[in-house]
Amino acid sequence: MNVVATKKFGAPIRRNEDARLLTGQALFIDDVELPGMLYAAFLRSNVAHARIRSIVASAARARDGVVAVYTAEDLGDYWAPGPLLVPPPPIADIVFNARTQVPLAKGKVRHVGEPLAVVLAESRYLAEDALGDIAVELDPLPAIVDLESAQTEAAGRVHEDVRGNVAAHVRQSRGNYAAARARAAHVIARRFLYDHGASSPIETRGVVASWDARANQLSIWDTTQAPVFLRNGLAAMLGLSERQVRVVAPFVGGGFGPKIMLFYPEEVVIPWAAMKLNRPVKWIEDRLEHFFATTQERGQTHDAEIALAADGRILGVKDVFLHDTGAYNPYGLTVPINSQCTLLGPYVIPNYDSAFTAIFTNKPIVTPFRGAGRQHGVFVIERLLDLAAHELRIDRAEIRRRNLIPPDAFPYNNEIIYQDFAPLSYDSGNYEPILDKALEMIGYDRFLAEEQPRLRAQGRHVGVGIACYVEGTGIGPYEGAKVQVQANGKVSVATGIGTQGQGHFTVFAQIVADQLGVEVTDVDVATGDTDQFYWGAGTFASRGAVVAGNAVNEAGKAVRQKILKLAAEHFECAEEDLEIADGQVSVVGIPGQAVKLGALALKANPMRGAVKPGTEPGLESTQYFGPPSGATASGVHAMIVEVDPQTFTLEVLKYVVVHDCGTVINPLILAGQIHGGVAQGVGNAFYEQLVFDEEGQLLNASLADYLLPTALEVPHMEVAHTVTASPLNPLGIKGAGEAGAIPVGPLFAQAIEDALGLPERKIELNEIPLSPGRLFELTARLR
Repeated sequence: MNVVATKKFGAPIRRNEDARLLTGQALFIDDVELPGMLYAAFLRSNVAHARIRSIVASAARARDGVVAVYTAEDLGDYWAPGPLLVPPPPIADIVFNARTQVPLAKGKVRHVGEPLAVVLAESRYLAEDALGDIAVELDPLPAIVDLESAQTEAAGRVHEDVRGNVAAHVRQSRGNYAAARARAAHVIARRFLYDHGASSPIETRGVVASWDARANQLSIWDTTQAPVFLRNGLAAMLGLSERQVRVVAPFVGGGFGPKIMLFYPEEVVIPWAAMKLNRPVKWIEDRLEHFFATTQERGQTHDAEIALAADGRILGVKDVFLHDTGAYNPYGLTVPINSQCTLLGPYVIPNYDSAFTAIFTNKPIVTPFRGAGRQHGVFVIERLLDLAAHELRIDRAEIRRRNLIPPDAFPYNNEIIYQDFAPLSYDSGNYEPILDKALEMIGYDRFLAEEQPRLRAQGRHVGVGIACYVEGTGIGPYEGAKVQVQANGKVSVATGIGTQGQGHFTVFAQIVADQLGVEVTDVDVATGDTDQFYWGAGTFASRGAVVAGNAVNEAGKAVRQKILKLAAEHFECAEEDLEIADGQVSVVGIPGQAVKLGALALKANPMRGAVKPGTEPGLESTQYFGPPSGATASGVHAMIVEVDPQTFTLEVLKYVVVHDCGTVINPLILAGQIHGGVAQGVGNAFYEQLVFDEEGQLLNASLADYLLPTALEVPHMEVAHTVTASPLNPLGIKGAGEAGAIPVGPLFAQAIEDALGLPERKIELNEIPLSPGRLFELTARLR
């Protein structure tokens, strides 16, 4: 029989971690206070591109309360460019010029905000004041800001040895686009501009480092999404063994991708300073610094065309685009490769030709931010389909339906190389029911036939939009987990990934609770502490539940087998006669024959006596899981908006998301992930934009000028799910962390066009972000 009588997996259970968060008991980076703490402040370049003539810090060092001031020269042999985190994929004829960030600028600065010096003082106030005492002499150079002009001979060079500022050039193709174009009934070509922005988490970045000279141990608290990689890298840089370095990623107030970036200058300098001074050192990024010191996503310019048969079926797509990679490229080609691959969407595109050039500019570094380039690709294909629907006079939903990959075509091989270095293959999916459900929930047919004409007759400008997307999730290489039954009957789970609000403390507990027959609240989860779990890759690419969740499941299954074996010996019965429920193991059909899990845990670790050869003490297991490739989630967003044609303000009247992320662990937490993603997508589509001038200066580096959507702008959402289980992992899970954000840009463009009747008036919205001011400019010729 061998039953587990609980069913927590799939239930909308409230989060285990919320009590600590809501009562102020959760540890965040700035809560770490240690005796003798010093506080760091960084002097940052106020110009985008310049040669450094001199940095004189003597006055700052003489200020009362200042303990040390360091420049690049003071770092000695420790100064070195950071590692290339993600090498380029194995794509034929690829061009890639790796240039990575440095701890403190030496010889040249390449973007506003690049650190020149660091001050360590008895308080942050004293450290900030001392920054004004440092004399810096810079010789300004022309800033490389515009992507197209950056490639000309007349442009300067961000890196002197890189011609044309070309960070990379990649071309991928399948089929024969030229032949498809030649036989097409329609070819539609456009230029698309898509800009992403700053991640703007509630909690900015921070680092605390403490060196214990007696124990020869370095402890680091960091807002990283990859504590294990951070430990390994810093240990190597500092000449320590990995066992001498402990990294703790405590509760983190939002990661969104930029906190997966390694190794930020502050992460390199602060531990070195702590060891040199033998005192704890803290640095917390302020909000202004966040606009310069933390990585961003930014713009791409796409020149794309689509070739179609007369019935609207896609014959092929060609796309050539420029990608702004910023001053350095430590994260390789992840963002533009995602754009290139995700453009294919859920559609049959038999012929595809895509080439991109990544350009170094004098702007902050670009690394993944929630969506990680997927938004850019989805915008291009969805807008091309909108334009095709208008030109061919086919309904917008219908043209998408005609081109969806059929359910019997999976696994579906797109042939081009994805960010996980393997051919882009969709493991599973069933896209048409998702589209049907979204159209039903938004009331698409009724809106177009009845509601829109009625409201337009009243002088109101309302429109509907739909957008489809896929999301590559759950990539490797691996994650691990340790599950252990404690002597008090509770269960502990440790894993190497960090948590930034995703609900890991609950979903991992749900997985284990079902395996071991305990309550979710009786499972204690530890994440992000390298002393608790030694190996792991990190939290990124919508992979936590997929990869770490399956590792937790495998460890839980192994512990369950140990429990059954030990209990069978205890009761002298067959394992099949046992039931695990309510924190105990009982013999089915024999009342009173039960033993608590805590008692079994003690029995599994005897103080005396002999054990059989091969016996493992304790009710615990450590297991690892690595997927063969990423699992592909998918979905459809739909929206009805009303636009004021005078002020171009808009109101979202209805917003619908239908998503397929495979087997759902916790629908309540999943809805929260979708809601948060949509909120950031709304910001990207209509509010947020990093505005740089021709000198590389960011003109809106404050929350007064960089507009984040508030609760007033984020709409109420109706969320539904379909389930196509992934065959790539035992739990059938796909990721969902970025799904809410990915298709919002094209959705806004389409719905606003429809509301204002722009296609009929020969005006197209082929750029993101939009805004009331930008809409006013784009529609100027109508007035």
